[in-house]
Amino acid sequence: MPVGSPPHKQLAPDPGAEHRLAMCELLVRGAQGVSVCALELGRDGPSYTVDTLRALHARHPETELTFIVGADVASTLPSWHEPQALLELATVAVAARPGSDHSGVVDAVASLGGSERVRFLDAPLIDVSSSRARERAAAGEPIERLVGGDVADYVAEHSLYVLDAKAVSR
Repeated sequence: MPVGSPPHKQLAPDPGAEHRLAMCELLVRGAQGVSVCALELGRDGPSYTVDTLRALHARHPETELTFIVGADVASTLPSWHEPQALLELATVAVAARPGSDHSGVVDAVASLGGSERVRFLDAPLIDVSSSRARERAAAGEPIERLVGGDVADYVAEHSLYVLDAKAVSR
């Protein structure tokens, strides 16, 4: 789900909602059981995760929601908008991230009283981040290994994230 308007950080340089949606669709094209949702793009104001989870729950009240986030971000949950409500609406699945550990996440979530709603994913550590992909694209460096061939081609074709006149390489 591409973010609408993140309340905590600037999307700079932001290619715009239409491009972000198109890149998400390219990323999941052909993947079984995965789809893109544009829910946040249709709302005005800041895109708080808890509001998105409420909207999804209202649409699918019998569905168990899982919010997947990196450990670096999960450790900041206490500072989020209505974090207790977020933990009531969804299980939080935490992926390992470089420089983050389980204990930091556990301590942060324990302060919210929602430790039982957190699960750690048993998956290999993959050092990929959207900020790194944007930085590489802006520098004209290859991004295919970070975002896949289709998205890399799209970024190059539309000259997204480029800070100067040089073309983005695949």
